[in-house]
Amino acid sequence: MVETYLNYIANEWKPSRSGATFEDENPAQRGSNLGHFQSSTAQDVDDAIGAAAEAFPRWRRTPLTERQQIVGEFLRLLKEARNELARIVTLENGKTIRESRGEVDSALLEGNYHLQQVSAFYGHTGPGSFREITTWVQYQPLGVVGVISPWNFPMNVMCRKTLPALLTGNTVVFKPASFTPWSGIFMAKLFERAGLPAGVFNCITGLGSSIGNVIVRDPRVRAISFTGSTEVGKIIQARAAANLTRTQLELGGKNALIVMDDANINQAADAAMTAGFACAGQWCTSTSRILVHHAIAPQFISLLTSRCEKMEVSDGLHESTDMGPVAGPQQYHDIRAAIDKAKVDGAELVTGGPTPNEESGYFIRPTVFACVDPHMAVFQEEIFGPVLAVTEFETLDEALTLANNSIYGLSSSIFTRDLGNAKTYIDGIEAGLAHVNIQTGYKEPSLPFGGVKQSGAGLPENSESGLEFFVDRKAVYLKGA
Repeated sequence: MVETYLNYIANEWKPSRSGATFEDENPAQRGSNLGHFQSSTAQDVDDAIGAAAEAFPRWRRTPLTERQQIVGEFLRLLKEARNELARIVTLENGKTIRESRGEVDSALLEGNYHLQQVSAFYGHTGPGSFREITTWVQYQPLGVVGVISPWNFPMNVMCRKTLPALLTGNTVVFKPASFTPWSGIFMAKLFERAGLPAGVFNCITGLGSSIGNVIVRDPRVRAISFTGSTEVGKIIQARAAANLTRTQLELGGKNALIVMDDANINQAADAAMTAGFACAGQWCTSTSRILVHHAIAPQFISLLTSRCEKMEVSDGLHESTDMGPVAGPQQYHDIRAAIDKAKVDGAELVTGGPTPNEESGYFIRPTVFACVDPHMAVFQEEIFGPVLAVTEFETLDEALTLANNSIYGLSSSIFTRDLGNAKTYIDGIEAGLAHVNIQTGYKEPSLPFGGVKQSGAGLPENSESGLEFFVDRKAVYLKGA
């Protein structure tokens, strides 16, 4: 029997008012169904926002130590459920079970960082210019916030947004991606077990076009934190502007890895493989373009090709799998169309394409194109799949020009042994994340995570800014009577 999962509103599990549900397919098994999930309506959203609004006055007055205790218990339960949750993520998303375990570990690392950081975050006090006056900045929670998370990191990104929101005294309406609703429901159950008061955290499932817009437009929602495509992010920002609703948008990327002629070529290839094909190239920080110095290009492409052809592409639940399927039929169709267009445009397909087992699931092999012109779509457009576009260059200045020739600016990397090259790259790259001899997907919770240009808007996630997004600042001046 396939289970039916309900929405979580005001600490109660409720069916959608419509009575309709949708299915959750395992991308490694076409036609499968992992469960029935609620196709929520505007009325369901109204219920969830109403519950969050009612819970807010009490939650904002809850002492920080109590909020920390509840979030700490949630993280304990999350650690305890690591293997069970990782299996759910792999079943829904397709990524390998090792990657799913890593996603849970990353959520625990970031969550524990925010759990500790929030105490220091509230410590902004100081004397005024006159000794009789004490001044400080007081942080006030915003109220109800909407969290709309992506399917590529269905639980880590949700935690990265939700935990800072809760720790700073806000209440949350959470909408998981329709590709990965099971992970979101599982997280809601952990919050329930952790002891969050009624209405502080609410989870509703359904299509973004049906309920995401309702969350964004509701004037009771004071902030929206969204991770997804640039196209959808622009729509959210435009609609949120009607109520001056604060937005935090983590959007698309076309991330470049620069390989200089003095680079450790094996390390550079490792980085390209890791960030190019983990989660089937469906990280927002995935390497998508490789800019390689012409002197080492043949050697580098040969090394990359050899490694790609040795990768096992199969069901992510198998421990031996190197790369799982892409997330679903639309992703599969779009990625195949991008590969076909690159071939028509004149790029050289070195290796990759659909796999022999494509009929069983949405499998595409690690794909590499060489001789890519910067005007080609494969160089310019986000594919969000296991496709690397290789372009050669002569000088570092040329490489930076190529890397910055994009509407996106999320992540980047350079491989070089020259400190001067590294400094020139750091100063010149137009990206929110700059890595030297490290793959493009690497991040630390103590540093801001966000992009420039059309890769993001609003305060970045993680670091202190991840908490700052969810508060208003009040300047306080106190003098005794």
